[in-house]
Amino acid sequence: SHFRGGKKVLLKFFKLNLLNLDLVSEQSIHALIVEIMLTKAILTFLTSKVVLKRGRTTHNLVLSSRKLGLSGACTDKKLFTPGPLCVSMTTKQAMLRDLGSRDTEFVDTVKYIRSQLENISGSNEDAYTCIPIQGSGTFAVESIFQTTVPRTNAKVLILANGAYGKRMAAICRALNIDHHIELFPENEQVSSTRVEELLQSDNFSNVSIVHCETSSGVVNPIQDIGRITKEYQPNALYIVDAMSSFGAIPINMEASNIDFLATSANKCLQGVPGFAFVIAKVEQLKLCKGQSRSLSLDLLGQYTALENTGQFRFTPPTHTMLALKQALAELEEEGGVEGRAKRYQNNCSILRDGMSKLGFKEFLSDEHTGYIITSFYMPSDPQFTFTDFYSKLSDLGQVIYPGKVNDADCFRIGNIGDLSGDDMRHLLMCVKQVCKDMCVKLPLS
Repeated sequence: SHFRGGKKVLLKFFKLNLLNLDLVSEQSIHALIVEIMLTKAILTFLTSKVVLKRGRTTHNLVLSSRKLGLSGACTDKKLFTPGPLCVSMTTKQAMLRDLGSRDTEFVDTVKYIRSQLENISGSNEDAYTCIPIQGSGTFAVESIFQTTVPRTNAKVLILANGAYGKRMAAICRALNIDHHIELFPENEQVSSTRVEELLQSDNFSNVSIVHCETSSGVVNPIQDIGRITKEYQPNALYIVDAMSSFGAIPINMEASNIDFLATSANKCLQGVPGFAFVIAKVEQLKLCKGQSRSLSLDLLGQYTALENTGQFRFTPPTHTMLALKQALAELEEEGGVEGRAKRYQNNCSILRDGMSKLGFKEFLSDEHTGYIITSFYMPSDPQFTFTDFYSKLSDLGQVIYPGKVNDADCFRIGNIGDLSGDDMRHLLMCVKQVCKDMCVKLPLS
């Protein structure tokens, strides 16, 4: 009866692929069969809660989708994007509970998440603290600027080589904060030599940089910049936007001299959108009293409430935090940051090698690129249009992103999220088929 009921689903799934069955991945077929045959009761049994104790914190976990052999995205489209991302089925299922924001279990969940993120940041738990902030990653970045920059006699140095560095300048303009934005080429890392010159020529209260500039994929040398900042201006606060790197590229807050770091649940941690985090040096945070220009984005106010009561000041996104608790357990199961980095690196290697064989050219050179997201130049073939390319890939269940650099016409493909090497190979097959359908000759010349 399950198969009879699933007949229409199968026909719908193959509708766009009747002549391209080779494009239907084994994983997608397996996921579809799972969706048809597993009842809610069976799935609930398979993912029944396991209570574990780590230190003094008790938290509920469920077996990961990878352990169960299930596709995280089921029959959803695969997201080869910088976020939101594909997440595991078990992370999604973790949200299917209602939990009060003042409930003891939720308070324990918040405590567990904060502790885990502090550990991932490579920081001393006594010296640093994790502060969750409701909203997107930009909320966390703005909370840092509006809390840490003094109201008088302050100037921020923004080191930008992409759209997200420029967004920091937009935040400063909105907050009427004096700042200098130093622009670097979008296809190169921020120059340590130039930063050294800037720090010798002017005084700054804060210095900020993006670790992995998501608009291109370039990875900046945050440890070198942190060392130089403290060498020339030891009292300046060093701010890092690690939105697209935290959880997949090793970061050591203390070794990098970072005072405040912003990141998000829905990037390399493989959670879902809804809230972001700031990892802050406690000593510096406490010096920010009276500087906040906002009530809801007051980092010190949020920290004080969490420390005193274990609770948010205002309504927290309970369901998305339950999802992150599960996602963090799966990160640990995968081998932590190093284990996740290994999978992302493999995804990136498969993608870059495959796209190179098809003739696509990369925007970044090897010395400046990372393994989070890869930017490719648009082909010069007159038959190629990105609108058609994107649409046809989406029809095949593969979602990529347009470019976000000013100096070149590019598109981007992400390597992060609940994606495997097989997913990357399947994407390459789809790229090849779509180019064929568009009458774009491969390999590109």
